[in-house]
Amino acid sequence: MGLQAFVSNRVVTPQGIRPGTVLVEGERIQGIATRAEVPAHAILEDFGDLAILPGLVDSHVHINEPGRTEWEGFRTATRAAAAGGYTMLVDMPLNCVPATTTVPALEAKRRAAQGQCRVDWAAWGGVVQDNENDLEALAQAGVKGFKCFLVPSGVEEFSMVRESHLRAALPHVARTGLPLLVHAELPELLRGWETHDEDGSLYSTWLRSRPAEAEVAAIELMLLLCREFGFRLHVVHLATGLAFDSLRSARAQGLPVTVETCPHYLHFEADQIADGATQYKCAPPIRSRPNRERLWQGLRDRAIDMVVTDHSPCPPEMKGGGKGSFHSAWGGIASLSMALPVMWTEGSRRDFSLVDIARWMAEQPARLAGCDGRKGRIAAGGDADFVVFDPDAEFTVTEDRLYHRHAVSPYLGEKLSGVVKRTYLRGAVVYQDGEFPGEVMGREFRQ
Repeated sequence: MGLQAFVSNRVVTPQGIRPGTVLVEGERIQGIATRAEVPAHAILEDFGDLAILPGLVDSHVHINEPGRTEWEGFRTATRAAAAGGYTMLVDMPLNCVPATTTVPALEAKRRAAQGQCRVDWAAWGGVVQDNENDLEALAQAGVKGFKCFLVPSGVEEFSMVRESHLRAALPHVARTGLPLLVHAELPELLRGWETHDEDGSLYSTWLRSRPAEAEVAAIELMLLLCREFGFRLHVVHLATGLAFDSLRSARAQGLPVTVETCPHYLHFEADQIADGATQYKCAPPIRSRPNRERLWQGLRDRAIDMVVTDHSPCPPEMKGGGKGSFHSAWGGIASLSMALPVMWTEGSRRDFSLVDIARWMAEQPARLAGCDGRKGRIAAGGDADFVVFDPDAEFTVTEDRLYHRHAVSPYLGEKLSGVVKRTYLRGAVVYQDGEFPGEVMGREFRQ
């Protein structure tokens, strides 16, 4: 295909929203021009008032393949991603079997992904007990960084780490120059309610079991280690605004710390979650309305850098069918296809713009994963990944809009603003108005 010209009155760039024409040749963006500057031979597509955003990047996704493909898988996860405006996913190292804690496990994941992906992808490696000697080899093999849990992960293949394990691993992590992503809760501050007589169907029971103090203490431990070992620290799925003072102080001291939160923490609130509604279960838990507003303020103040999904699906029976116990239900929320409308619905109410959305959901996650030279922005030289988005449309979430393997979601029935009309991956349409045209062309991102 020759030169393509995508015209919109609302092209979203890091410098702002403006009328423009995105020029694409082959798989790359050539630049942004005015309508008058478009060469006569270009193939023109005019989207009018529909916005063109950069393709979203989700740096926190559990694809679960190989090993637990019945939970999700590359085919269904990347299909939901394309429908949600994502053009790049970075897969977490757990819930797949084998966990991505060695180079052979990474190669098994690569084999599983072949020929299945609607969008591009990359992999995180894992830090678990006693695999410190595998970390530098994983970095050389192409992982984008490492993930660890300070509490039990929920699957036996991926062990939690304590400070002693981290001290063995961190010199290796620091030598790679790659980030360490940390599930930051301290087990000593969690409350073992499952051994007591509290009613596990009550959301309040689950909320009390994972107090905000466990997050804050874990973050303070990781900041201490960051200061000592000099590695890049990334805090995943921050759920409490009580950690901001520690994080701001660390950044003021020059520590290389980044922070993410998730759409479910920014949309839902604890008081609206019914007892037995285990589709809302995640860890850390969804907290109070005032806490939710503190998280939004953290985005405004840039104490939080990015918003990612933590897409973590499972078969419906593992969630208890919405009538279960928070004791036993799997903790995870699947949201790849809904995250952009959720964030636009909430963000626009608070006077944020599509520029903010693009920074949180494309530019910053791409930077974390080391693919920002080609992903996450509409700019010359980058991959021609972008989303055609109608910010003025509204819809109600129904099962047919989810696209991931199992239609389980706390977003069902929610009325949201903003509709993804098309998603382009490297210049080709991979999603359009409920359809997935063209061939499967997603591939592993490698520099």
